[in-house]
Amino acid sequence: MENPDLGPTLRALRDLAPSDITDSLVRLVRRVGAYDITLYLIDFEQSTLVPIPDRTAHVDSPIGVSTQGTLEGTAFVERRLASETHGAATRVCVPIVEGSDYTGVLAFRVAGDLDAEVHERSEDLGMVAGAAIAVAARYTDLFNLVRRRKAMSLQASIQWDLLPPLRLKTPTATSSGVLEPAYDVGGDFFDHAVNGPTLDVAIMDAMGHGLHSSIVSSLAAGSYRHDRREGQPLSVIHRQLDRVIADNFHGEDFVTGQLARLDLASGHLSWINAGHPRPLHVRNGKVVSTLPCSPSLPWGLGSPLAQEAAVGLRPGDSVVFYSDGVVEGRLRAGGESFGTDRLISIIEDAAASSIPTDAILRLAIKAVLDYQDHRLRDDATILWLTWAPNADD
Repeated sequence: MENPDLGPTLRALRDLAPSDITDSLVRLVRRVGAYDITLYLIDFEQSTLVPIPDRTAHVDSPIGVSTQGTLEGTAFVERRLASETHGAATRVCVPIVEGSDYTGVLAFRVAGDLDAEVHERSEDLGMVAGAAIAVAARYTDLFNLVRRRKAMSLQASIQWDLLPPLRLKTPTATSSGVLEPAYDVGGDFFDHAVNGPTLDVAIMDAMGHGLHSSIVSSLAAGSYRHDRREGQPLSVIHRQLDRVIADNFHGEDFVTGQLARLDLASGHLSWINAGHPRPLHVRNGKVVSTLPCSPSLPWGLGSPLAQEAAVGLRPGDSVVFYSDGVVEGRLRAGGESFGTDRLISIIEDAAASSIPTDAILRLAIKAVLDYQDHRLRDDATILWLTWAPNADD
């Protein structure tokens, strides 16, 4: 088996047109003796792996492979190489990794059984594919369009452009987020970023629906990121958020949400609540409490900070932040809401199976969608933060 020289390959990818990236990656994979090669990206609903290149038009498409019950789905959900041998050939699927975010699957066949050398090279190729696609995606819409299995509203497009990678991992912590409805989300937003010794997370929900709420959310996100990058404490970020929303919308619009800052060395978590549901504290796969914090009024209503709360996390502890669209959804007007108890039950059942946290989030959002017959009346967002020094998740 030929060992591909990744250095020259990466340098060559730098000079390619975006439309040539996939062909170049396919040629690279062939050098390990592979054939029948397909690259998949996960769609915006995180349910279907879509082959690339696929199309360059906004049209509804059934094309794709489910993340459930398929070899490709196993590789993506479980974040590992998955393979099946049939006769004289082995089908291999490896995750495409962009930084710490898993964004697709590289699938191919090799003759005979999968040996250790091909196994190692295959995982390397998944990371090379992720790096190449991540760089190219900064100056082309091709990969974004592949991920769209149907037309996306303007407000959803704005919100997705605001979002960070859905998964962030450091040696001591992980943060994963999910947001629905993927193709028509309006005012929900989340963020996470590592800066030196701290991990900052935020979750926000702008009042209302549609394009206007996405504009309000965009301003709130910009204010939050500006002050976070300036190294401001949470109390100042809160005050500036309140001021900028009030000054620009004159008390007619507001944003609910939470801001949190985790000390990566000690597990000390500080957080502020601006009219949002209290987050869940998870330990050993069980929800042990909701984190207390006297709520301030939503940002934009001129409220002083009521409290900046703090909690010391133990290694392995998680905090689950979520928007009210997760628990308040109903199948019909006047019906029973989805409720916090259902969310807790899903979290605990999934955690008991030791699946990755981003997979737990997909299960939780699927349950919310199923409960409302896939007709959400409000955006639903979940952000899962875990402090786990030296953990692999």
